[in-house]
Amino acid sequence: MRTALALLSLIAALLAAPTLARADERCQDGADRWAGPAFANAISVHSLEWAPFGATEWGWETYLPLIQREIDTHCAPGSPVFAAALSEFQSRYNLPATGVFDPATFQVLRGVLQERRPFIMARINGAPCPDPPPLNQLGYLVAEEEHADRLTRLVRRDVLDAYRQMVMAARAEVPEIASDHELLQIFSAFRDPEADAARCAAQGNCDGVRRAVCSPHRTGTALDLYVGHIEGLGVDSTVPASRLHMSRGPVYRWLVANAGRFGFVPYVFEPWHWEWTGEPARRGHP
Repeated sequence: MRTALALLSLIAALLAAPTLARADERCQDGADRWAGPAFANAISVHSLEWAPFGATEWGWETYLPLIQREIDTHCAPGSPVFAAALSEFQSRYNLPATGVFDPATFQVLRGVLQERRPFIMARINGAPCPDPPPLNQLGYLVAEEEHADRLTRLVRRDVLDAYRQMVMAARAEVPEIASDHELLQIFSAFRDPEADAARCAAQGNCDGVRRAVCSPHRTGTALDLYVGHIEGLGVDSTVPASRLHMSRGPVYRWLVANAGRFGFVPYVFEPWHWEWTGEPARRGHP
């Protein structure tokens, strides 16, 4: 009895949580068919024990904005419409179309998002680590664009133009961003390869997750943006609680929905890391 009551309380809390989606009766469409998968997703979104990037995590809410964007629904993971949309994604990529989130589905999603990062795809296809751009292609940030946690000066000029357009749009569209100019400031952009390699060696963290041996930051097209943080943790803390906190904020959610308009694509593991592709996202491809 105690276990059943605890489970019911958990489900009630999940369904009431503001991060799970807007209240929309249309999200209940297809309840007869998708009630079971919806129930499973409502529980696992906070309770799934898995290790998508090596370290153990509980739940998958951190990745929910990216998943919702990819399957084209704002509905909560505990809704029938979310399950139905997820099943369509699974079917499209030759996965069992259960409508239930699982690690295999996430790995496919991760691959889809990675394929939108030209730097990563070039490396996968055997391209050598690129040289940094000539200095005359780099522009300086102004003071209000730099985050005080970690000053960075340079970014490629065309990327800087796209970044400024994006920030202007975010502030125009989201009052919370407009009221706090710290949000969307840059704390890392162009990194000199030699300095980055020395830092990697000193810190011993070039493992491909926390910091890549050949970083896209050397190209001047990768930006680390301030999207909020937990007090006491860094602006780029990779602990699960930190990344979850960031993914719940209005800045990250706006970026997931809109950064593609300005040619930026995400790195799924780091809510703060965005890379410029040079092309606005095609319709149907966030």
